Amino acid sequence: MRGSGFLAIWSDVAAQDLTDYRHWLTREHTTERVTTRGFLASRVFRATKDDVNRFFILYELEAPEVLDGEAYLARLNAPTPWSQRIMPRLGNFVRGGGTMVARAGRGEGATITALRIEHLPGHPQKLAEALVACDGIAAVQIGATDEARTSVPTTEKGMRKNEGFFSGLLLIEALDLSSLRAALQQSRAIAPDVLARASEPEIYQTMFTLDARIADFG
Repeated sequence: MRGSGFLAIWSDVAAQDLTDYRHWLTREHTTERVTTRGFLASRVFRATKDDVNRFFILYELEAPEVLDGEAYLARLNAPTPWSQRIMPRLGNFVRGGGTMVARAGRGEGATITALRIEHLPGHPQKLAEALVACDGIAAVQIGATDEARTSVPTTEKGMRKNEGFFSGLLLIEALDLSSLRAALQQSRAIAPDVLARASEPEIYQTMFTLDARIADFG
């Protein structure tokens, strides 16, 4: 990630809406987002579960101020017809953004876990560096959510029900599943207070990425 800000989103999609959702996400929505001033890239992941269609989206932002900036709020208050159809159908929707307070490693891993944490580590950079030192780990990022910037009322927010929130993000990116599981075990050993109040360590695989530098601006 190049910027200091992030936006993280989780949601579930019913089987009958899956095709429409994937087309909306890859053919309209991510392009709309990364062509918004301050957005640098979008990465979409799908959970490796058989019983639910769960997705995780990570947006790279130039700075956390993008979250309540004029350009992004204008988008959120003018959803496209396709977005108006999709948004109310998203289940277990969780959204939060803020500042990436620690980063370690280089590149991106195809197998990740994205944990919502309620207790931020006292020394986030130290934790990130300890985890990225594990075999097969490409990168680790730790984010602190800005509730005020994330909670601005918008038209899009009004279309969703029971939107969840979280205090921080722990993202671990690995080369393979066994490396990711080993790193998760290590994280429990060195940061038990952080992991004790974290979401379920679900495994995700990369599905789609779009960088603002190659997005269709036409």
